[in-house]
Amino acid sequence: MKKALFLLLDEFADWEGAYLSSTLHQSDSWSVSTVSINKKVSSLGGFSVLVDYVIDGEPKDYDLLVMIGGDSWDIDSERLFNFVNEAFKKNIVIGAICGAVDYLARNGFLNKYKHTGNSAYMWQNYKKYKPEFKFIEKQSVRDNSLITANGTAPLEFTESILREIDFTSEENIKKKMFMNRFGFYKYSEKYGNPYV
Repeated sequence: MKKALFLLLDEFADWEGAYLSSTLHQSDSWSVSTVSINKKVSSLGGFSVLVDYVIDGEPKDYDLLVMIGGDSWDIDSERLFNFVNEAFKKNIVIGAICGAVDYLARNGFLNKYKHTGNSAYMWQNYKKYKPEFKFIEKQSVRDNSLITANGTAPLEFTESILREIDFTSEENIKKKMFMNRFGFYKYSEKYGNPYV
């Protein structure tokens, strides 16, 4: 079974990982776990989460790291930096959305990748942000197993990651995302009722 780790900091954005985590969790091929620098974190929506792993205690053989945005990514933590750095060295798929992309920019992790995020303007004073590629103004960008997205793009983020990990066929991903975007009734009009 493949393992996905969702990296959550305090004040994480609940909605940014919801589509992806629920899709992966319902699969027989993937397990979903949470990791953070603290045992307990709270979301912007007021949910309290006891994470599965505190950094340094996580499994080392995971297949996907998903960095969920929020309001605490301006953090300076050596443990967090080392964890993210190790993930990049593993050559696994990494997804980052919203404030998590800001963190990657601030720490120089985006420099060799095509990427997007909330705003390149916000990053102009980051000394380690020296990109080889110009910031791309799109909801989500995939490049070399790195997926970046802005904070308004949880659906595009989910779709990009599902494609990158070859979660299922292109047609099935397309159908799943169509239902998420347009709802059951529009889906049924286009593809037929999936429950009959």
